[in-house]
Amino acid sequence: MMVPPQVADGIRNLAVWVIPLILSITLHEAAHGIVAWKLGDDTAKRMGRVSANPANHIDPFGTILLPGMLLLMGGGVMFGWAKPVPVNFGRLNPVRLGMILVAAAGPVTNLLLALISALLIYAVPYLPDAGRTFAAANLKNSIEINLVLAVFNMLPLPPLDGGRVLVGLLPRKLAYQVSQLERYSLVILMVGLFLLPLLGFHPFSWLVGLPAQILEGWLFHITGLM
Repeated sequence: MMVPPQVADGIRNLAVWVIPLILSITLHEAAHGIVAWKLGDDTAKRMGRVSANPANHIDPFGTILLPGMLLLMGGGVMFGWAKPVPVNFGRLNPVRLGMILVAAAGPVTNLLLALISALLIYAVPYLPDAGRTFAAANLKNSIEINLVLAVFNMLPLPPLDGGRVLVGLLPRKLAYQVSQLERYSLVILMVGLFLLPLLGFHPFSWLVGLPAQILEGWLFHITGLM
């Protein structure tokens, strides 16, 4: 049974975004669990979240629906998230530094994945002709997705990683006040992603997109891809 060319092209165009997105989100979440485990909390380990299996991390909205909606909208920032890795911060040793290290592990992993993807581009010319274009598109999108995920997750809004880092750094009273923003975080994100753009404002384009572009320029300069 032959697949129509239009359908085949559509599948390829979707795959070059879906594959790096799922890989990036999966390893991001697994990194949180690994660092928490090494610092004394095996909650994620016991629940199977220290794993590179995407099925253990996929969130129907954050991993599938939201990225799909942003992709269909076009021209914006494309990202998503997985199910949060369960961490008992009280079991970390030390607690406050542990919170910071666990939170930072995800974005750091995304930066490393972007670097690895950039370096792997040098191997593309050695691939068979049939897979060269597909591999190059996956690596290019992997760089963009991982940089966007790193920047997005470091926004200082709990429960994003940047919010966790901020709570770990602030004095206890102020940290508690910042942590209370978590109950409003989904509303804030949805307003910023969908409502404000309808009114002509695109806060995530400059809060996330612009820093990600700057990081991409630095990455290409460091790896010699410019």
